[in-house]
Parts: sequence; C-alpha cells; structure tokens
Amino acid sequence: MEDQLVHVLANTQLPAEGPRKQAELDLKHAARNPAYPLSLANIARHSPISLQIRQAALTTLRLFIQDNWSENSSDGPTIPISDAVKDQVRPMILDLALNSEDKKIRTAASFTVGKIANVDFPDQWGSLLPALLDIIPNGHDNQLHGALIVLRDLVDDSLSGDQFFSMARDIVKAMYDAAVDENRKPALRALAVRVFVYCFDLLDTLREDHGTEVQAFTEEAMKGWFPLLRQFLGLQLPGLPEQESQFTSQPDSWCGIIALKLQAVKCLLKLKNVFPSILSPEMLGFFQMIWEELLLLEPLHAQLYIENEAQGRLEDSDGLPYSLDFLILEELDFLNISMGAPPVRKELKAQLAAHPSAYETPWVLNLMKLASSYARITREEEELWDIDVSLYLVEEQSVSSNYTPRTACGDLLIKLGEWLNQKALEGLFAYTKSLFTEDASWRKQEAALYLLNMLANDFLDCNKTVPPEVSQAYLELVNYAVSQPAEPLLRARGYLVAGILAHFDGSAAALMDRAIEAITAEESDLVQVACIKAVEGFLQSESVAGNHQLQAKVVNAISQWVAAKDMTEIEEAEDLLVTLTEALRAAIGIDRRVAVSNDVPALDLLFLIAKHGSTNWQVTMLICEEFEEIVKAMPDPASFRALCEKVLPSLTGAFSVADVTSEDALVTFATELMAALTQYASEPLPPGFVAATLPKLSRLLMETNDGDILRPSAESVKYLLAHDHEQVLNYHDENNRSGVEVCLRIIDRLLGPAIEDNAASEVGGLAAELVEKAGHERLGPFLPQLLQAVANRLATAEAASFIQSLILVFARLSLVGAHDVVEFLSTIQINGQSGLQVVLSKWLENSVNFAGYDEIRQNVIALSKLYSLNDPRVGQTMVRGDFIMPASDRIMTRSRTRQQPDQYTIIPAPLKILKVLVEELLSASGANSAAVAAAAAAAEFADDDGDNDWEDDPNSLDLSIGTSKNDLMSFLEASNIRHRDDETQAYLTEFFLTAARDNIAGFGEWYNQLTEDEKAKLNELSQAQQ
Repeated sequence: MEDQLVHVLANTQLPAEGPRKQAELDLKHAARNPAYPLSLANIARHSPISLQIRQAALTTLRLFIQDNWSENSSDGPTIPISDAVKDQVRPMILDLALNSEDKKIRTAASFTVGKIANVDFPDQWGSLLPALLDIIPNGHDNQLHGALIVLRDLVDDSLSGDQFFSMARDIVKAMYDAAVDENRKPALRALAVRVFVYCFDLLDTLREDHGTEVQAFTEEAMKGWFPLLRQFLGLQLPGLPEQESQFTSQPDSWCGIIALKLQAVKCLLKLKNVFPSILSPEMLGFFQMIWEELLLLEPLHAQLYIENEAQGRLEDSDGLPYSLDFLILEELDFLNISMGAPPVRKELKAQLAAHPSAYETPWVLNLMKLASSYARITREEEELWDIDVSLYLVEEQSVSSNYTPRTACGDLLIKLGEWLNQKALEGLFAYTKSLFTEDASWRKQEAALYLLNMLANDFLDCNKTVPPEVSQAYLELVNYAVSQPAEPLLRARGYLVAGILAHFDGSAAALMDRAIEAITAEESDLVQVACIKAVEGFLQSESVAGNHQLQAKVVNAISQWVAAKDMTEIEEAEDLLVTLTEALRAAIGIDRRVAVSNDVPALDLLFLIAKHGSTNWQVTMLICEEFEEIVKAMPDPASFRALCEKVLPSLTGAFSVADVTSEDALVTFATELMAALTQYASEPLPPGFVAATLPKLSRLLMETNDGDILRPSAESVKYLLAHDHEQVLNYHDENNRSGVEVCLRIIDRLLGPAIEDNAASEVGGLAAELVEKAGHERLGPFLPQLLQAVANRLATAEAASFIQSLILVFARLSLVGAHDVVEFLSTIQINGQSGLQVVLSKWLENSVNFAGYDEIRQNVIALSKLYSLNDPRVGQTMVRGDFIMPASDRIMTRSRTRQQPDQYTIIPAPLKILKVLVEELLSASGANSAAVAAAAAAAEFADDDGDNDWEDDPNSLDLSIGTSKNDLMSFLEASNIRHRDDETQAYLTEFFLTAARDNIAGFGEWYNQLTEDEKAKLNELSQAQQ
C-alpha cells in the first residue's frame, strides 16, 4: 500500500487540476484501509523518499488524525482506528519529531504529535510529557528542537490547566535549564523562552480556582527568570562590517541573539498582561535597560533600513522573529507600557518636577529624539509609497496591519500625551524646532512632524486643545516644510500637519488655498493625495462655514484631479477612494444645496466615486451617509424635485443595466441610496416619481433573493406609500396592474418560503403601510389573505428583526382596531392552532427585544389596548411567562442544553402583557442606560497618578487612557442600549395609574400575580405621582 500511496501523494502536488483532484479522491478511498495511518507514518520515516512527499504524508496523516483519532468527534462519523495501530503510530511520529535530521520533518511531525496528544494525553499517552522533559536536558540540538516544538504545541493547544499545573514546576524548570545553557544555540534558547511564555496563559486560566498557589508559584519561578531575562537583554550585537556601506540583510551572527532578546521582551510583555503585580517592582530596571538598548540600536537601525534597504520582518520556520526591526518594535512597545508602570512613572515625574518645564527635562527631549529617529521613513517605505500612494494613506489612517517602528513611535507619543497633555506637545516642539534650526535631514524633520500628527489627532479625538502659541510656532515649521521643492515627503507631511492644526487654530487656514492649488499643480502624486487628505481637515474647521467660493474651489480641484486619472485603476486603491470621499463629503457639507447646482459638479463627482467604489464598504457607507444628509437638507418640494432630476437617472440606470439575479455591488449601493431618497422625500412626492421608481423597485423585489437588495428596496416602496399613497395607488404598470396589486405581489413573494428571514425583514413595515393607506375598501378580500400570510410566516420566523417587522403589522392595526385584530386572529388556524395563540405567543415573547423608538412606542400602545379590551379570548390564551432557574449549578454545555432546554412558567396573556409593559416602563425611564452614565463617570474621574501598584486584573480597561475612554463610549453609544423615552414613559405612567384606579380588566387580580420586583416598580411609580 505504501508504494501506491507515494504515487498518489506525488499526484496531489501536480499543477494539473484533473490528476490532482483524482489523487485527492484516491486518498479518500485509501483512508478506509485500516493500514492507512501506519503506511503514511512509514512513508514519513523513509528518508530515501523525497522531502516533499514525506511532508505531504505527515500533513495528510495529521488531517486524518484530526478527523478520526477520537471516536467522539462532534463533526460527524469517523473512520475507526484500532488501538493496535494507534500504539504503533504514536512512538513512530514522536521519534520523527525528536530525531529526524530535517527540521521541516521534525516540525511537521510535532504538529501531528500535538493532534494525537489532544485526544490521548494523559490517559492513553501518559509517558509523553515525562519523555519530552527527559530529552530536553540530555538530547542533542536536533532532539532538543523537536522536544521544544512538541512541548510548545502541547502547552499552547493540548494541555488543560489542571494537567499543566500538575507538571508546571518540571516544565518551567526544563525551559529555564534549556534557556540558561550557553552551550545551546541562541535560537533554541529563544524557543525555550517562547514555551515558557505560553505557560502564562495556562497559569492565567488556573488563577480563578487556585489564585494563591498560582501567584506563589509564578513569583518563585520569576526569581530565577528575571536575572536570566536581564542577561539576555544585556547581550550585545556585533557591529556591522566597517568595509561595507550597503546592506541587503543583517549579519547572520545577529539572528540568534535577536531571537533570544526578542523572546525576553515578549516574556516581559506577557507577564505585564497576566501578572503585572509581579513585574511592577522590576519595571524601572527593565525600562532603563531597554531605553539604553534602543539608544544603542538606533544607528544600526538607520544603517540597515534608513540608509539601505535591508530585509526586515523575518521569522524562522518555528515562527521565531529574528530581524532587528522586530526587536525594536517589541522594545518600543515595552517602552510604551512602561509609561504606565508606577515605579517608572514615579521616577519620570520626579525628574519632570525637578526642571522648570517639560522641554528642559532631559528624558523628555531624549524620548522625542529616540522616537523621531525610529519614526523616520525607511527606504523600503519610500519606494513603496512612490509606486502606490494608497499605501501612504493606509498609514495616515492608522488602519494598516503592517505595524512598524514608525507607527509604534506614534503610539508612544500618544501614550505620553495622554499622561502629560500639553507638556508632551511642548517637549515635542522643542526637539522638532532644533531639527529645523540645525538643518537636520528631511527624514528626521518629517518624522518629528509625523509624531505631531499622531499626537494632535489623539488630542482631537479626546477633545483636548493645542495652545495657540504652540500651533503658531509649528505653522512656521510647516511653512518651511511645504516650501522644500526637492523633498516631496516632507512637503506632504507639512500639508497634513496644517490640516490637523486647522482644527485647533483658525490661522492654519492660511495654507488652505495653497493646499487646494497643490491638488492639481503638484508634480508629486503623493503630495497631491496628501493635499486632498489635508483639505478634509481644513474644511472641518469652523472658519469655512457657508463659504461657497471655497466649496466650489475644492470640488473643482478634486474634479480636475479625478478627470486626469484612470478611475478603473483607482478602484483597487481602497484607501485613496476613501480619502477622496471624505474630502468631497467635507466640501459638500459646507452647504449641501450645492448638490443641485449645475455649476459645481459635487453630486456628479460623488456618484462617480460611488460607481467605482461600490465594492468598498467604507466608501459606500460614507456616501450613503452623505447622500442621506443631502436629501434631509432639501425638505421643500422645489429643492427635492431638483435633486430628483439630478439623481434619479443615475439610480434607475443602475437598476436597468444590471442582471439582478447575480451579485452586483453597484445595484446594492443604488438601492441603499434610493431608500435614503424616498425616506426623506417631500410630501407629496413630485409628479411622476412613483412611475419612475416603482417599476425598477418591483423588478428587483420580484427577481432577486439577495437580502442586501431586498431590504432597502422594500423600504423604498414603504416610503413611497408613506409619503404619497395616492400616487402609488393610482399607478398602473405596463401590464395594467394597479399600485395595490404591485405591492401585494411584492409582499406575497417576500412572505414566501424562498426568501430568508433576514432578507425579508422589511416586509412587515411595507405590509402595515399598505394596510393603513389602502384600507379595507381598496384591499377588499385581499386584506384577510394578506394578514393570514403575515401570521403564517410569523409562526416560522426566527430572526429578531423579521419577527418585529411582522408583529408590527398587527400592532399598528391594533392602534385603531384592537378588537378587529383579536376577532380576525381568532378565526384563522395556523398549523392546527388558533391564530390568536400563535401570534400572541410570538408577540409577547419578542416584545422586549424590539428596536427603534417609534416601533417600541407603537408596540407599547398596541399591547395596552389589547389588555384594555378585557376580551375573554385574550384572557384564555396561555403564553410563556418567567424563566425557571434550573436547580443544578453545572455548566450548561451545548449538548446538555439540547437535553435540558430552558423552562418557563405558562401564564395568561393579559398577565404577560402587564409584565412586558412593566419592563418597557423601566426601559423608557432610562434605567437601562445607566451603564452609559457609569462608564462616562468612570472615564471622567479615572486618574492614574502612577503612585499605586499594578493589580493583577488583565481584563480591566485603563480608563486613564484617552483612547480607551473614547473607544468605550463609542461602543456604548453604538450598542442597542435603550435610552430615556419621555413620551413612552408618560403614556405607560398614565396607563398604569388609570388601570389601578379603575381596575381596568381586573388589574388588581393581575397585579397580585406579578413578581415582587415588578410590584416594587409599580409602587415606585405610584409614590412618585403623589
């Protein structure tokens, strides 16, 4: 079988698709043979076979083991593997992982060992860990490498917390012994440190149950590791060869040392995240060591990456980084976190207090010098940006996954600014001024201005100010920067700095005209793009409000720039499209009436970018938001009609040319814009509006299954009815179908089983609008059919938004005819049950999850009217009540949940209605938004003065950090947290007071069946009104 498998494995490597797929099928058939796993192991062990085939055998074996080694797989049936075969495979693969001469085979085998260990360790393979720990101190380098790789995978992926803790002392000692052994290669010692770092995650999981023991163990272990880490950090790199001036790579002699030093820094960073209190007393010493090392490494970094194009971002086959730029990156990150360490901050504050100002404090200036040096543009970046300016914008928008020393220095300045505020600005300016006074290299000047960009952006995000004297002084340097004809990157930075300073100082706007002019006049593409980005900043300052002349200049400049480019090439430059959109949006925002101007092509330009950026989610979001604002700005019929004349041909044209059954981003985009146009349309709609739009929308809604098209299209039809139902109802299509019939056909399709819940989530709103506007007299016999279809689909609906949409059909009808709704639902059957039972159950179970102020208010009023009917049919309807807490305290896994589903009480519908309304009363009062207020208060008063020790709470947020505050507040604001709703609260207050006073629908009896908490809420309400 092995010879046959070798041939099949070779065919899986073929480039030809046919033979390769056949080989993959042959492997699947061979997997049924009981000898299959053993044969793959033998192939992997047979050294005369090519390395590629042996690796393929190990990979295939690993995947087979992953799917079939455990008999209790949750992924479906497995191919049985006998215990006898398992007993043979385990030692064979472990031997390969430990003793193979080839590193790639050892690594591949270790992955396979890890998959076996996931299932068998420790019960069926209890000897594995002791065997590894025995080899580590005694084996040769290849064995040590294999053992460390296997152990790394075990610790990272296989060991449970309890399994680890039983062997933790032995594992940590073995890693220490391997790391401290100077006879071992530095890369192997680095790998031992890496395994030790992985141990921290397991220790962290154990801390909740064994906090004291874990803390004591870690403290004891670090007594040995701290001196060792200091030793590693103190290792010196040999100098670069003096006879060479050009370098394409770092010396080979550096690689192992860098890998070892880098893992030492990673160890400290991990310790900070998991056990900061253990690291805190040692922080000052490590901070000083790493500060001094960064000073020593700066000239080496400059020679390799600033003066030359040495290759960086290098990792070995074990995933260990070993290039100098990676080491510097980790050390800059350590410097960043050190700024918050109590001992470090205490020392730095003392030095700061000993000098008259921040810019006269040596460590502040030295830090600015260090950051400016490492923030210089590398040769590689310079060449890449020259080829693709979009990459430059990626860095400017801080969205690049390519984290570099330059961006790390920006983060370091932001951290310093969050601590020192204006003093950080003063220190940075003092150093920056010296660079311009001494006529330093343009790279250093640009780097210092880049750091200002980062710091000022953070000040802007945190609502901090830049003192006028500082911004004025910086503007002098900016004027110098933008006037350097030979240095495009310095000019670009100058404009960008001016754009951000314009937010703080109106005098920066003096450079605005120059920036606008440079968009088309500059020779450098990069400077042109930087000016477009800068103009956005200029336009967001208060001084430009209502300046139509400036608005026209910016739009025309961007229009000229776009006209000179091939937009099909720019389609791939996503960040460039975003920058263009943001700048154009800022220009339009000066006065959105420019959209209907025939002299300024603002809207045409916006739609052109939309056309070429329809696959870019950020571009589509920005343009949709801006278009919505444009429509809102034109509420009067004349303006709206003028807007429609400009935009409808483009929107309906997008629908006409597309095949709506295929995915077309432009059609999706156009439907979203159409929804915005119809939502904020004037009333009544312009003559002919429905005839121009409804046929296109109807076609989309009848032909596509794409939810991204169906949802906004259904919304648009709903808004047509809401704003001008007469025009819709009087409309006839090409087949002479009335507007009512067109809408009914759309609703019927969306309620059908072929359309998914989420795709049809707007159909309820459309149906409710049609029922309200057309009424019984126009719908006739179609009304009960429509409501039956809505009820039928509600019975099977699962998506929350879809359920809400369908329930609101009955809720809105109940506002004016609750009795009619009950009467109708009582007469229909859904899957053998009463329609009233089905609809009320779904309605009351989902009401508390409703979203949207208007929708919640409508639902609350509808439920109160249903209750007030005191209809015996409602009273006899039993629905789900309160959750029954399970008696067991066992953790509920998915399988246990399936076996023991949640239990609820069963109660009459009127009682459930009251429970829902009590909950809505609490939400309307704003009590549920207390979390927002609490977070705001915490952010407001958080003040880390650096005098308190770090505590071991890695999951906590440092609210003294400005970015954490803003990110947290943004998250809370974006979350679906209910805020105070005075109108709904007033309605519910009156409802409950009246119900109690007049005993409406037997309120007193139902009140006695409420929970104590619910009664307390109502009692508080009653007392508050007295």
